[in-house]
Amino acid sequence: MEFDGLRRLVERLIGPHCGLCGASGATEGLCDPCRRDLPMLPAARCPRCALPTPDGAVCGVCLKTPPVHDGVVCPARYDFPVGALIRALKYHGRLAAARPLADLLGRAIRVETPPDLVLPMPVSPSRFAERGYNQVTEIARLLEPRWRDRIDPRVLERTVDAPPQASLPMDKRRRNVRGAFRCSEIVRGKRVAVVDDVMTTGATLDEAARILKRAGAVEVRGWIVARTPRLR
Repeated sequence: MEFDGLRRLVERLIGPHCGLCGASGATEGLCDPCRRDLPMLPAARCPRCALPTPDGAVCGVCLKTPPVHDGVVCPARYDFPVGALIRALKYHGRLAAARPLADLLGRAIRVETPPDLVLPMPVSPSRFAERGYNQVTEIARLLEPRWRDRIDPRVLERTVDAPPQASLPMDKRRRNVRGAFRCSEIVRGKRVAVVDDVMTTGATLDEAARILKRAGAVEVRGWIVARTPRLR
């Protein structure tokens, strides 16, 4: 009896806790009540850009201008509290926020056919030096072991220290990331998944996919935590 009481006390003090409400016992980053309250995207959404569409059909924008990448898995809207977790991880060094975000993305990609490589979307060397980490790598390394074993953050590199995409209007985002990446020839003949935290226009993912396919990748899919509405 005394041992059981001690075990419960230790679990409350140092055991896993929900990344949102702090409740104990959330072994995958979020407790069930908080997970139910997340701003999830509807099941019917465009398979290319993840925005909601009737019956899950490809949206008109992707039909008119097909993206370079081959599809996106994205579970949530960039809305509270998901957006707050992403900002806490990305700008404030709160690495604990990576676990609930990895939980959210991990549940969405469980039905995915395992790719040959899982690549975190890279940040520029100057931003890495400023933050001391890549927030997307922190999310990716907390995914299930079958995905973690395929992660290689060295394959895709960001070489251009351009202004953040979030600070630019839509018509300048594609130009902002043009030529921003390089990759290893190891991707030749491989199926690749690129992990990222947020997708708005898809310009960054498309540029990464263009470079990866130029190097010989046969498929590039985006695994994205959160989706914003498309900017007009």
